[in-house]
Amino acid sequence: IARTLLPCREESVDFDTTKNLFIEGDNLETLKLLQETYLGKVKVIYIDPPYNTGSDFIYDDDFAVSADEFLSRSLQKDEVGNRLVANYESNGRFHSDWMSMIYSRIRLARNLLTDDGVLLVSIGPEEVKNLLGVLSEVFGEDNRISVLTWEKGRKNDSTFFSDSAEYMLVFAKSKEVLSAQGKWRERKEGIDIILEKYEELKRRFNGDHSSIESEMRKFYAELEDDDPVKKLAHFFRSDNRGLFFGADISSASTSIPDYEIIHPVTQKPVKKPSRGWGATEPVMLERIKNDEVLFGPDESTIPLKKSYLSDVDSIVKTPVFYKDGRAASGVLKSLFGDVIFNNPKDHLVLADVISYCLQGAKDSIVLDFFAGSSSTAHAVIELNKSDGGARKFIMVQLPEVLDVQSATSPAAKQTIQRAIKFLQTNGKPLTIAEISKERIRRAGNKILEGECHEGWNRDIGFRVLKIDSSNMADVYYTPDAIEQGQLKIFTDNIKPDRKPEDLLFQVLLDWGVDLSLPIRKETIQGKTVFFVNEPPYDLVACFDTGVNEDLVKELARFEPLRVVFRDTGFVSDAVKINVEQIFKQMSPGTEVKSI
Repeated sequence: IARTLLPCREESVDFDTTKNLFIEGDNLETLKLLQETYLGKVKVIYIDPPYNTGSDFIYDDDFAVSADEFLSRSLQKDEVGNRLVANYESNGRFHSDWMSMIYSRIRLARNLLTDDGVLLVSIGPEEVKNLLGVLSEVFGEDNRISVLTWEKGRKNDSTFFSDSAEYMLVFAKSKEVLSAQGKWRERKEGIDIILEKYEELKRRFNGDHSSIESEMRKFYAELEDDDPVKKLAHFFRSDNRGLFFGADISSASTSIPDYEIIHPVTQKPVKKPSRGWGATEPVMLERIKNDEVLFGPDESTIPLKKSYLSDVDSIVKTPVFYKDGRAASGVLKSLFGDVIFNNPKDHLVLADVISYCLQGAKDSIVLDFFAGSSSTAHAVIELNKSDGGARKFIMVQLPEVLDVQSATSPAAKQTIQRAIKFLQTNGKPLTIAEISKERIRRAGNKILEGECHEGWNRDIGFRVLKIDSSNMADVYYTPDAIEQGQLKIFTDNIKPDRKPEDLLFQVLLDWGVDLSLPIRKETIQGKTVFFVNEPPYDLVACFDTGVNEDLVKELARFEPLRVVFRDTGFVSDAVKINVEQIFKQMSPGTEVKSI
């Protein structure tokens, strides 16, 4: 498409070093622009699109088929133009417009996912059925993982049941690839507190398991009954492998042949469980050899199987979340002094779900192309702060103007008024994108005020890029329509208002270079030169005029992967012709380009 991304330093945070992106513009255009750069690189995509409740804003895509043409093709008009069916809102157009909007975006988004990537889509009851159909069409029904229910609190004004649930549809790009990496599990609540205490006791008692067990019992006894750690109080026994409890060693069936087990001290057969042993004799003997069976003081006690905490420290997540929606509003209130978004998503819930889907991948890219208030960005920063990860986010949000006059309800009107009050825009129209960026700024600063993981890189920044028309000037004339005097107008095909950094990002897009790589600007021989990433540089660019062979040779010494110049930037045609030869001699691995 004839569009590009223009950098906006003044609205960014840590522009030169951050790995995060905030793209302002239509998400359909954004997804098209990102196809080359992020093809197969995004691990998790989470979106919270309009729910199509009847008053939502819907992206006004330019569909190729007009309404009249559609009606004729689908036999809803006769040969003289009369409608054959009534056009009620429920007849399909209302839902099909929404589905057409979401389908094109989902189709493009799938391309960006890694082979083990996951898509999460929040949706209300209005379109959940249709959305399942769209996702099954794009991803395949076999790649459907789950439909999660997000219960956000009781609604007493509902006629029958409390109508307060939302849904989160989860699809994999390839369920087969994802399954090969193992089962999804999350750490049991309180497990890390127990292990921290256990490690401290091991150091204090130098491996004296009797003393460790005594102290672990005291530790559990001092906990409140509602403390989640209390649920694991049966793990107090200790040996060289760790904490364990004595589990039932009997069998649930009678199919295992009977045999005797000898007590290791008395050398007499131990008492058998009434249901028989829970493993065959060879397996049981191997467990005894590996010290995985707990014997009593003598043969009169039935042995127990050692069940180690390390073997059961994780659990599968249930498909239902109970989280009061007021918590998310409270977060925004703490950041802005008031709630300036209706029904925001809880960033802690999102952090929990995203972390579960990532399963320990702490350097992945997370994309949200319906960013809204940027709860997803907040969630990613929160995750990194907690475990020292280096996850990166890409937020995409349309600069939709918040206009009090266009509010569709009293609640929406109040929300817009509050937003305008708390975010002074110096007379400029306030947009959702502006609120979204400000939320990331404030959330990041607030997170830095608290306790952070020592290994975290503290990246709370984001590089703002805005969708705009191409940097290349539009030429509407055919060759035979151009007069000699007009040729000078077309010698430089770059729009006069575009800065060198604007051209740099178009080149990054065209070449498929990561848009979040660090950028360094240096002056060499009086010319501005951009260096992208660290040596060997992914890209070296100079868009100044007056480029001579000495500068070209100096840049070739860096041996970058790619180098780019302005087509009209060379001091002479001879220099322009010699550029490729210079690089072939001094840096044959460099790809040379001019724009």
